Amino acid sequence: MWTYRPVLEAWVDIHDLEDCPSNTLPGFTDRLVAWLPSLIEHRCSYGERGGFIKRLEEGTWPAHILEHVTLELQNLAGMPGGFGKARETNRRGVYKVVVRAWHEKITETALYHARDLVMAAIENKPFDVLGAIKEIEDMVDSLYLGPSTGCIVDAAREKKIPATRLSEGNLVQLGYGIKQRRIWTAETDLTSAIAEGISRDKDLTKSLLASCGVPVPEGRMVESPQDAWEAAQDIGGPVVVKPYDGNHARGVFTNLTKQAQIEKAYEDAIKEGSGVIVERYIPGNEHRLLVVGKKVVAAAKGESAWAKGDGKRTIRELIEQEINTDPRRGDAEILPLSPVLFDTKLELELGRQNMTLDSVPAPGQEILVQGSGNMAFEVTHLVHPAVAEQAALAARVIGLDIAGIDIVAEDISKPLEEQGGAIVEVNAGPGLIMHLKPAVGEPQPVGAAIVDHLFPNNADGRIPVVGVTGSRGKTMVAQITAHLMQLTGLKVGLTCSKGAFFNQRMQTSGNCANWTSANRILLNRQVEAAVFENDSRTILNEGLAYDRCAVGIVTNLDPQDTVPECSITEPEHIYNVMRTQVDVVLPTGHAVLNADDESVAKMAELSDGEVIFFSKYGMNDIIHQHLAKGGRALFTENNMIYLVTGQERHTLISTANIPLLHVSSKANTLESVLASVAAAWALNIPKDIIAAGLQTYH
Repeated sequence: MWTYRPVLEAWVDIHDLEDCPSNTLPGFTDRLVAWLPSLIEHRCSYGERGGFIKRLEEGTWPAHILEHVTLELQNLAGMPGGFGKARETNRRGVYKVVVRAWHEKITETALYHARDLVMAAIENKPFDVLGAIKEIEDMVDSLYLGPSTGCIVDAAREKKIPATRLSEGNLVQLGYGIKQRRIWTAETDLTSAIAEGISRDKDLTKSLLASCGVPVPEGRMVESPQDAWEAAQDIGGPVVVKPYDGNHARGVFTNLTKQAQIEKAYEDAIKEGSGVIVERYIPGNEHRLLVVGKKVVAAAKGESAWAKGDGKRTIRELIEQEINTDPRRGDAEILPLSPVLFDTKLELELGRQNMTLDSVPAPGQEILVQGSGNMAFEVTHLVHPAVAEQAALAARVIGLDIAGIDIVAEDISKPLEEQGGAIVEVNAGPGLIMHLKPAVGEPQPVGAAIVDHLFPNNADGRIPVVGVTGSRGKTMVAQITAHLMQLTGLKVGLTCSKGAFFNQRMQTSGNCANWTSANRILLNRQVEAAVFENDSRTILNEGLAYDRCAVGIVTNLDPQDTVPECSITEPEHIYNVMRTQVDVVLPTGHAVLNADDESVAKMAELSDGEVIFFSKYGMNDIIHQHLAKGGRALFTENNMIYLVTGQERHTLISTANIPLLHVSSKANTLESVLASVAAAWALNIPKDIIAAGLQTYH
């Protein structure tokens, strides 16, 4: 009921601090701002930079402060900022503190650290701010979506496509039901397992590419160090030694000419894979082209790392003190440059230059210490169309919908054939960070490209979702609505207080009007439409399982239908709960509202979509005014149900022909029938099918 995204709602008892707003606590604001100077960016109710600090100086309560500190700790730990609220309950000193929760465990940890920090500032005690941020930061690294997956999810949300995390890893569902797609980092449910297997087999990959005219380096599989040297002699000139099924450039040795180098490289390469390839060394720069669908959407160039001598320090010291201290370098996935490792690859590279780690280069002398691993220089705008075409062809030949194509060329702005360039690898599940955070150049919208590939033609991944709430009649409305939708041939999922159903088959008995049951329906890849009953306690304690809906129904509102344990004790409180169902109606959707209930009818102004009113008492004033504006409504008059749009009236069915109205003893049965008909009408179900459905519903 707070916002369109998941939040954590904490009930906080500040007890005697209710009498101690921030301006009555000596030194509190100064201590808090000294610990968290970035609070200056919180605009708060003033809507301006420094607004929250102004509130602290004027006097605000600890629950409100807790909200802002929790959000800021998450920000400082690398989580995006977001929504927050603090609201009083009906108990003195007890507040609801609501904060955006990108990950429940992370936000809960931030909340407790924020509590301790605020208390330390109040009591003038020390607090380890950096330690708290580090703990949350570590949780973000281990629990939150990786940057590659995160950029795809963010792009999906920008396009209003719902996203659901399916595991603690990077498996995410985009969309609902039958319209969903799944991603796992840069792999999708369209990515072929056969294609992945081919891409891991470097020898097979080269063979397939060569057969389609794609330039690849000459080479072959080798079985021993001696065989590697023999292959190199057959090729002639410098060679590359690499695992035939490796990845991330591990165990790849380039520009080798001497027997000892090649045999040593074989011993290291075999540790990174199940076989070794020796192939011709292609001079030039390494490039990674990202292919999504059938086109190149981003390209990055690798650059070598060089140690520049000063006549005093060894190569080891130059690497440690000059190169690896670059803040852009590191093992973290979010860093664009990798550190220079003291490994066999470095040893061989230095040996080729007649150097060791203990050598002291002359002043100004440049020593190559890393020939690959730095694909962090944005060059998308430079890629020649012919090169892009060959990269896209390579992905199609292997069968990958998303691929990282490794190309070695002197100049990526010229065709490969003109410069002896070649495609050296095709990678499934390519990393995206080099395109998102290049060391040089502008980031590329690769997440959006992948989302457009998965959801072409502006598809949003949504199925028709109908949500039903109100004080009475919710279950009957949900059941009738699902029945009418099923008559159109849709496979409908339904959760209500009678159970969970799929395509008229009960899956779970008992009360399933809850978040868990509804979420299961949305994850089901067979579901083509869904209907969910939501009572006030579900909305308060769990929230809705869906972010937006095609139809939101509010049957009625009983001012006595309070929820005291949730501090919902007044009519306006229950109104704020029930309105949630209208708040989430899509702009292309419909709110179905009871025109006989003034409080429900008032919710019309909250709907982003169209409103359809229903009434069992004929054309009342609310409906009359609505129709005068060209709106839609339905009502009963002289025992007939009429569907009316503006001045156009259609007769649907006589109430005498609806069996349910004669066998049900519930006073609100006619209301339920009308609400269901309105929902079906909103979903463009033909009127004759609606009428037939009412006659056949039991």
